[in-house]
Amino acid sequence: MQMLRRYGPVVLTLWIAFVFVQSLVSKFAGAKEAIYIFTTIDQWAGEALGLKGVFGPGGLLGPTTIGILELLASLALLLGLALILAVRRGPGERLHRDGALLAFAIISAALFFHLFTPLGIDVGDPAQGIPKDGGALFGMAVSVWLSAFVLLWVHHRGIWPADGGD
Repeated sequence: MQMLRRYGPVVLTLWIAFVFVQSLVSKFAGAKEAIYIFTTIDQWAGEALGLKGVFGPGGLLGPTTIGILELLASLALLLGLALILAVRRGPGERLHRDGALLAFAIISAALFFHLFTPLGIDVGDPAQGIPKDGGALFGMAVSVWLSAFVLLWVHHRGIWPADGGD
């Protein structure tokens, strides 16, 4: 149990950063999958909420903005982790917690869009040359949401990092 307490948050941190960072290239380079996702969300937001242009490529909350937020969350998590491992308390814990909170907010929005918009769980449109992903993107989003939730919980409970030099 001590090993899980000590290394569990490290693994969860690395997982969140991995998922966010590996998706940056597609968001920043304008990959057709990222354009499809954000265009689908933007069309829904335009029709359902009157927010056309907010989520699409070039929009206020388009792929570039979300990519920047994911990068900031990853950096906060990783830098916070490094500080925690180096000095165990203080600014590292706050930075790590804030990174987990930002990751939780970003991925909560992503899950909302998967579940309540035409984007769906099995993302893709073969007619546009974008094969369905079999729910892989949704599964990663769920795993990041759970990871961020657990990190926030351990920070709230004060059970990580372990006290003392153990």
